[in-house]
Amino acid sequence: MRSAGGPVRARVRDRVAASDPGLLRLAAGLRTAGAIALAVAVLALLGADVTHLVTGALAAMVATFAIREKQRGPQAVTLALGLPVALASMTLAALLHRHLVAGDLFFVALIFCAVYGRRFGDRGTALGLIGFQTYFMSLFVGATVSGLPALCGAVAVAFACSALVRFVLVPETPTGVLERLRSAFRARLAQLLSAQLELLGAGPQEADRALEHVREGTARLHETALLIQGRLEEGTADEAMARLVQRRVADAEIAAERLGLSLLAARGAERADTLAMHLPGAPVPSGSRHPVREEATVTLRRDLEALRLLVLHPVGQASGTALSQVRNRLLAYRDEENLPDASPAVQDAFRAIGEAARAVLGLRIALGGTPDESDDSPATARSREELDAEDAVLDAEEAPSEEPAGLRRPTTRAAVQVAVGSTLAIIGGELLSRDRWYWAVLTCWIVFLNTASTGEILVKGYRRLLGTVLGVLAGIVLAGVVGRHTWTAFALVLLFVFAMFYSAPLSYTLSSFFVTAALGLLYTLLQTYSLSVLVLRIEETALGAACGVIAAALVLPVQTDRRTNELLATVLERLGEVTRSSVDQLSGGPPVELLDQARDLDQALADLRAAVQPLTHPVTPLRARKETARYVVALLETCAYHARALAATAELLPTHPSIAADPRLRRAAGRIAHNIEAIAAHVTDELSTAGLETGPSIASLLGRTVPGAPRYGRVTDRVLRHLQRLDEAVSGLARPLGVPVKASDG
Repeated sequence: MRSAGGPVRARVRDRVAASDPGLLRLAAGLRTAGAIALAVAVLALLGADVTHLVTGALAAMVATFAIREKQRGPQAVTLALGLPVALASMTLAALLHRHLVAGDLFFVALIFCAVYGRRFGDRGTALGLIGFQTYFMSLFVGATVSGLPALCGAVAVAFACSALVRFVLVPETPTGVLERLRSAFRARLAQLLSAQLELLGAGPQEADRALEHVREGTARLHETALLIQGRLEEGTADEAMARLVQRRVADAEIAAERLGLSLLAARGAERADTLAMHLPGAPVPSGSRHPVREEATVTLRRDLEALRLLVLHPVGQASGTALSQVRNRLLAYRDEENLPDASPAVQDAFRAIGEAARAVLGLRIALGGTPDESDDSPATARSREELDAEDAVLDAEEAPSEEPAGLRRPTTRAAVQVAVGSTLAIIGGELLSRDRWYWAVLTCWIVFLNTASTGEILVKGYRRLLGTVLGVLAGIVLAGVVGRHTWTAFALVLLFVFAMFYSAPLSYTLSSFFVTAALGLLYTLLQTYSLSVLVLRIEETALGAACGVIAAALVLPVQTDRRTNELLATVLERLGEVTRSSVDQLSGGPPVELLDQARDLDQALADLRAAVQPLTHPVTPLRARKETARYVVALLETCAYHARALAATAELLPTHPSIAADPRLRRAAGRIAHNIEAIAAHVTDELSTAGLETGPSIASLLGRTVPGAPRYGRVTDRVLRHLQRLDEAVSGLARPLGVPVKASDG
């Protein structure tokens, strides 16, 4: 008899994989907490006192989280170079301990070099981080020249323990990470299908919530797809395999999003409002308030559930007869004669299920699925032939990008800003406390990490201050509970460190809370805890955040509007490239590597989405700008979806028997390209006189309504729909961005 524990464990594993793609957060938390635990255990066996235990714990944490390379070899080199950097930083901190002015000047210089080192890639970033954090740690534990040998020994032990945990106990290989990301993609795809099932049957009261679940599922699936694309080169055996996996992931993502739009259309939404799928908080279109009432809905729900089961079926495990029959039935919907008797919108939903089943089949094959063809139906065999024919790699060299020089270089500008902000933090911090002033410097340093504009720094400073206040309150309670119980305190510190790294990508406020609570326990261990110390921690944090904002606003400032405009122009440029290249290839032009262009578009859009967070933050007082920013990003996500779909279809052109080049598409897309350029010109130059052109629909531009015009196939109709929606979405950017509109003569 089969155990019931297997399916339960599989469901739990899929939920964990979906919530933490690639288990990256879990691995980071375990690796850091494990390095700290091992370092503390080794130092305790060597008879170290509490001060050296704390030193080893902090050094192990720094040595672990600072390393960012993906390959094990470069990680080992950076860790080996980090030890002398840490020892030198600690030695200088001890030597300058009693020389206030010299120590402060050196600290500012170290901060400048640490931030400037980011221009040298992951290794420069890691070594700068190690140097800064070790100097800060030396101030925290009160390093002196007489105690330097023992402290350096504790640091050396911590680095050795970090290496042991990283390479032996909790190893991470690019191949392993990519494999876990693939599992996460399948789990999130299954979650999205569950949300789409909910949307299909949701009543008027539940429709908005169901649509929001679909939006969230779509966004999470896209997030995982981007993570996979970022790990492909290091995690696959060769470039051909990387290209294949990238193509199959993109196909599955587009098919899943199209399925959601088709289901929304089946509920009665006019033209499957694409924007409703990308604008957070947007209600279900008025025509879609009620669920589908047709008889075919029962079959549609059954097939959606069957598709979800196909997605969850383990890769590499042969399909049984029942699953093969289900797969064959779903793939048969790609043929018109197999569609059930229903309204055109519902039939299109069945077509979308067939295309999604094909994408799932391709994904399973690319990820190493067992190619069992014994039970294939003619529709399945044809899908396999199409997938095999598409397995061709197109090489394209990327043009080197020009990087700004001098003070315009982001790393140089950030280094100058942090140096100025840290100087202010040192002066103000020492006025508050001669012993704890370094907390202000740490906060000033941290608010500049991974930020590029004044608004981003302001939001990050606010979140850190809020997390610190909450952490101080928790620290007061924990200090009273723990008292002098050293090992209990260390156990809680480990727990908080794990929670800090696990929650960091989700909530910076939560991460700041955990680190502040852990520091309260470390103060208790060092017997320097008091309520006044924790209150001082809040004051220094507020001061450091304020100094960071002042430096960002006054020294080589990058205003949020300027930053978002630059990124918006980049998104529009990438959108124009993907659209032009896709349409050119669909019109019979030479093949190019479209998936790389689509990935660049996705990355540019992700950067813009992060940059507008200060404008869309819940506490922002500028409500109109908040709604405008959200609307513009939603329109751009709509544009990106249709551009990705065009690129995916164009990639199939050389091998797909049902897709033929149509030279008329190039003329139809001319207006879209012009409008994208006009918007980009207006974003980069407010004095630009370029305006958007409007006119007849894309289909009419191709002569679709002219008697005697050639009849289009289903795939070409889909291309026309994507072009039409892209044209509408691009035109929709005119109003929020203030671009003038002029009617074309045609």
